Amino acid sequence: MTAFMKLPRLFAALALLAAALPALPAWAIGQPAVASFTRPAPQAVALAEHGKAAVLFADPSDDPGVLRAAADLQADIRRVTTLTPALRLDRQIRGKDIVIIGTLGKSALIDQLAAKGVIDAKALRGKWEAFQLRTVANPLPGVERALVIAGSDRRGTIYGIYTLSEQIGVSPWYWWADVPTPRHDSVFAHAPDTVSDAPAVQYRGIFLNDEQPALTNWAKERFGGYNHAFYEKVFELILRLRGNYLWPAMWGSAFFDDDKRNGELAHRYGIVMGTSHHEPMMRAQQEWKRQGSGPWDYTRNSETLREFWRGGLRQTRDYDKVITIGMRGDGDEPMSADANTSLLERIVADQRKLIASEINPKVEQVPQLWALYKEVQQYYELGMRVPDDVMLLWCDDNWGNIRRLPTAAERARSGGAGVYYHFDYVGGPRSYKWINVTPIPKIWEQMNLAWEYDARRMWVVNVGDLKPMEVPIEFFLTQAWNPQAMTVERMDGYLREWAAREFGTEHAADIAAIVATYTQYNSRRKPEMLSPTTYSLVHDDEARRIARDYEALAARAEALYAKLPAAQRDAYFQLVLHPVKAGAVVNAMYVSAGLNALYARQGRSAANDMAARVRALFAEDAALSRRYNLDTSGGKWNHMMDQTHIGYTYWNQPPENVMPAVRELALPPQAALGVAVEGSAAAWPADGKLAALPALDAVSRKPRYIEVFNRGAAPLRYTVTASAPWITLDHPQGTVDREQRVLVNVLWDQAPADAAAATLTVRDADGAQVDVTVPLRRAGTTIAGVPSGTFLEADGMVAIEAEHYTGARAPAGRSWQRIPGHGRTLSGMATTPGVLPAAPQQPADMRLEYRMALNSAGPVTVRATLAPTLNFQPGAGLRYAVSFDDEPPQIVNLHAGKTEKDWERWVAEGAALHQSRHTIAQPGVHTLHFWALDPGIVLQSLVVDTGGLRDTYLGPQESPRAP
Repeated sequence: MTAFMKLPRLFAALALLAAALPALPAWAIGQPAVASFTRPAPQAVALAEHGKAAVLFADPSDDPGVLRAAADLQADIRRVTTLTPALRLDRQIRGKDIVIIGTLGKSALIDQLAAKGVIDAKALRGKWEAFQLRTVANPLPGVERALVIAGSDRRGTIYGIYTLSEQIGVSPWYWWADVPTPRHDSVFAHAPDTVSDAPAVQYRGIFLNDEQPALTNWAKERFGGYNHAFYEKVFELILRLRGNYLWPAMWGSAFFDDDKRNGELAHRYGIVMGTSHHEPMMRAQQEWKRQGSGPWDYTRNSETLREFWRGGLRQTRDYDKVITIGMRGDGDEPMSADANTSLLERIVADQRKLIASEINPKVEQVPQLWALYKEVQQYYELGMRVPDDVMLLWCDDNWGNIRRLPTAAERARSGGAGVYYHFDYVGGPRSYKWINVTPIPKIWEQMNLAWEYDARRMWVVNVGDLKPMEVPIEFFLTQAWNPQAMTVERMDGYLREWAAREFGTEHAADIAAIVATYTQYNSRRKPEMLSPTTYSLVHDDEARRIARDYEALAARAEALYAKLPAAQRDAYFQLVLHPVKAGAVVNAMYVSAGLNALYARQGRSAANDMAARVRALFAEDAALSRRYNLDTSGGKWNHMMDQTHIGYTYWNQPPENVMPAVRELALPPQAALGVAVEGSAAAWPADGKLAALPALDAVSRKPRYIEVFNRGAAPLRYTVTASAPWITLDHPQGTVDREQRVLVNVLWDQAPADAAAATLTVRDADGAQVDVTVPLRRAGTTIAGVPSGTFLEADGMVAIEAEHYTGARAPAGRSWQRIPGHGRTLSGMATTPGVLPAAPQQPADMRLEYRMALNSAGPVTVRATLAPTLNFQPGAGLRYAVSFDDEPPQIVNLHAGKTEKDWERWVAEGAALHQSRHTIAQPGVHTLHFWALDPGIVLQSLVVDTGGLRDTYLGPQESPRAP
C-alpha cells in the first residue's frame, strides 16, 4: 500500500468545522470560511480595501505551476475588486497586509515560517496535495498581517490558491460557463485557526471522449484544434475543481503529437496525464494510425508495438503520469474473439520491462493502471492477474452502474483500486451524448459504494464534450476530494450551495430544485431513447402528464431567467435554462408524435394539430441549439450543441436530427361525433365494441374521463347525460372544434350501496350516439379499525413510494438510508454501510415494513422497482426478499438468469423491475416486509397488484392512506 493510502484522515473534523462556520457571502461549496467582504475581525488580512490591494509574495524557486496559479489569484482579485495586486517573486517580504504563497521544501519563505511555527509543517510534510490557509499577525519582521497559503507539494499549494479564489467569488466555471464574478470594494481573509485540507482519492480526473462533433468543431474554431491554447483552459478548470488527472480527447487527436507543447504544458500546470482504457503506454490511438506500421496485433507485430510503446514512455519520461497497461483491439474493440489471457499476461510483462528500462528500474514505484473495461474484466475473472503494485481500475457499465468493486482480498493489494465512470457514452443499447442526464444522487450512491469498498486510488469520469456536463463534473470531483464528508445530507444540499455560489442566494433553492428535477426526468429515459410510445397515451394520463410536468419546469426556469440580472443570464442559460427547455421540448415532441398517431387512428381532427405541434417543437429544438451556439456569450460556444439527438434507429447517433413521422387527415367539411375513453386506444362509434371506462373507485375517488372529439371541419355540438343522478360531469354539453375532455365522477354519499355501474350517453346534434359504461368499485370501504397512515387498496392495487415505510429495522451498526431524488418518481432507500452484508439467515435484521389494507383475499403480485445495481461482488447475485405478515420470505435474486436484454431494459428505463407472487388469506390490514439480503440494493417503489395494474412506463401514482 502506498504512503498516500496509509495517511490518516481528519475530514470528519473538518466537516464539523465547516458546519459550525457562518455561510460565506461568496458561497464557496463545502469549505470552512476564510474570505468575507466586510472585516470580520481587526486582525483580518485586507486583500483589498480603500483602493489598495495586498501584495502577493512567492519564492522564485517554487514550482512554475505554483507561480502560474499565483498569477491567477492576482487576476481573480482584480476580477472581484478591479484592483490588481502586485505579485512579487521575492524572498524579502514586507507590508501591512500581504499574502505569502509557497510549497514546503520548495519555498524559502514557507520553510522560514515553518521553522518559526507559523504553519504546521508536521501536518503537511509527506502528504499528497495537502494545503493550509492561515492568517497571522507579525509573522516576519516588517509584516503586520499575512495570509499564508502553504502546500505539501505543488498541487497542494495550487489548491490552496484556488480555494481562496473561489471564496472571494470567482467560480471555477468563470470561463467555461461564463459565470460572472460579483464585484466588491473590500475583500478580507480571516483564518486565525489553520484551515487544512487534503484529498482522500489520490487521482481525480475527467476523460474528454466521444468528442465529435461538438467539442472538436468548437475547439477547431476557437483554438485551431486540441492544442496547448485549448488545454490551458482545461487544465485550469481541473485544478480549480481540485482535480489532478486527465485522459485527453483522443478519437481524432493525439495529445502529445498534435502540439508538442501539450505535454510540457500539463507538466507546468501540475496535471497528471494518462491515456484512456484502450490506449496503453502513454500512446494515443491516433499516434499508431499516424506512425505505426503493420497490424495492431501482438502475436504478429510485437517488436514494432514495443518500439511504439517505448516512444510513448520516452516522450513523457519527465512528466507526472499514470501509465495504462494491457491491450485492447484497435478502435476500442476486444483484442480477440476469445479471452486470450496468456497473451495479455505476456503483453503486460513486456510492458513492465519497457517501463523499468525507460522510466525507473524499480517498476513498482511507477504509477500504473489496468482498466478492467468491458471484456477485459472477463480476463480477470478467468484468472489473469497483474502485479500487486498495478492499480485495478474497475469500470461501470457505461450507464453509471459499477460492474465490480474490490473484494476483501483485493483490498489488500498495494496498487489499490479505482473506478472509471460515465456521464456520456457511445454504444449500446443507445448512445447518449447530448445533455446532462445523470442525477447527482445516482453518482453519490454509486461512488459512495466505491469508497466503502476501497476503490480509492483513482476516480475518472467520461464527460464527453465537457460541456454541458458542468454540474455532474463538479459534484464528482467534489465527492472524490472527500467522500466521507459527502454524506447523504450534504449531497442533498449540494445543489443549493452550487446555485448560491453561481447565482446568489435569492433564487438558489429554486435553481437547485430545477436542476435536480430535470436530471431526474432525464434519467427516467434518456432523450436519445425516447419514442412516441415511451409513455402510456391512454393510461393514467401518463404521457400528457409527463410532458406537462416538464413544460411546467421549463416555464419555471424561464421565469427565473427573467428575474436574474443580465450579467448572469448567459451562465444561467448554459447551466440551467437550456437543458431544462431542451429536455422539455424533446419530451413534448415525442408525446405529441404519439398523440398524433393515436388521433389519426381514431380519426380525430386534432391529429392535424398534433402534427403541426410536432413540427413546431422540432423547429424549437433547432432554435434552442442555434441560440446556444450563436447567441450565448456572443457566440463563444458555437458548435457545442451540434450533437444530434432526435431520430435514432439503432445504437449509434443519426447523421442529422430527423423529426418523428406524423400523419395528417383530410377532414370532411361536416362535423362528425367521436368518443374516446380513458384506458383504451379505440374510438366510438365502432361496430361490435362496447365503450367502458375503468372503474371509479370509492377509495381513491379519482375521476375518470371520456373525450368527445370532432372528426370533421365544422364545429361539433354534443351532450353527455348520465343514467344516474349521482354521476357528475364537468362538461356535460358544448360545442367543440377539436375535442373536449369530460371528467366523470361519483357522489359517493348519494350512490346506492348496491350500485355497480352507470351509463353515459353521448349524442351530437345529428343524432349520433355512443353509450359508455361506468363501472363502480366499492369493496374495502367498510374495513374497520384501519390505523392512520395505512395504505389503502384502490383501483385494484396499492402503490407505495419506498421512503413512506411504516417501520424500518436494522441490526446494530447498520441502518436504512433515504437517498433523496434517487428514484424515477421520488427517492430511494438503501442500506448503510454498504460494505457489510446482511446475515442471509437472519433477514428480519434488515427490513422495511409497509402497512396496507387489502380489500379481498387471493393471489397478488408484488412489483419492486429498484435502481439498476449490478452484481459488484463475485457471487450468484444480489438478493432481496418479500413477505406478508408472518409468511416465509420469498427471495428474489436480481441477477440470476438475467441476460443482456434484461440489462438493456434496466439501463434504458433507469430502473430494474422485479416481482414476487403471494397469496392473501383474508381481507384486512396486512404488513408487507421488504428485506435487503445483500448490500447495494436501492428500493425506489413497491406495487401490490390485486388485479388493477395498468401498463404504464413509470407505474401507478401513490395510493391514498387512511387519515
